[in-house]
Amino acid sequence: MRRMLKQIAVITLVLLSAATAAAENRRVKEDLADDPRAIAAGFLNFHPDLQYRSYGIRAYGKKDYERALMLFRRSAFYADKPSQAMIGEMYSRGEGVARDPALAYAWMDLAAERGYIDFTLLRERYWRDMDSAQQARALAEGEAIYARYGDAAAKPRFATQLRKGSKEGVGSRTGFVNNVKINIPGPSGEETIDGSKFKDISYWDADQYWKMQDRIWRNPAGARVNVGDIQQLGDDAAKASRIPPTPPEVDAVEPVVPDEPAP
Repeated sequence: MRRMLKQIAVITLVLLSAATAAAENRRVKEDLADDPRAIAAGFLNFHPDLQYRSYGIRAYGKKDYERALMLFRRSAFYADKPSQAMIGEMYSRGEGVARDPALAYAWMDLAAERGYIDFTLLRERYWRDMDSAQQARALAEGEAIYARYGDAAAKPRFATQLRKGSKEGVGSRTGFVNNVKINIPGPSGEETIDGSKFKDISYWDADQYWKMQDRIWRNPAGARVNVGDIQQLGDDAAKASRIPPTPPEVDAVEPVVPDEPAP
């Protein structure tokens, strides 16, 4: 199990540096408009995938698994595949929730929706480890998960966040924006988003954003993938979900996160 966790950690544990700790305060005050930390918070508020994944990683590192699971669900709601994979792994291991192989598979199937090889490999391992009854339940549970968290539902709601942020012009009211840096240790090493890139179209146009995510996660540099494992997948397993298509719930209620009241 530790070996499996290490493998998924290589590609899913993307966190923001301590310089973005102020991002946890989602309401940025006007008198802090020139504070680099507040600018970083403003950027992250319109990128809830990065924001809540980073909070989830922080909680997971402290072994606060219940909190981490809630935070990953919020990030997953905005089409974040690494967070969806972490939820699958947590169900597989029984961290913060009762161990449930069927739900572990359903979440990992969702994480593999775009064909990211590492998540696909884990999905297939989960499938092989289940008996026929668990497999049937995984497919049934997966329909509801896809309806709420699949790309058909999650990408449009994330695109709405990007449009809002683009209109507000994050960083446009300050001369300090170029001094802002968000460090993201990712699958290919530490990456930095600095203030000069905050207006880069790749971060605000949904289509370009997903292409950027695909470049990072589809086959990340430095990730160790066994060629034999890929060959064992077969063409069908590498391409498609086993879970039947379901109508997307684009207007589903946002998952509650710690310190927020239930809807």
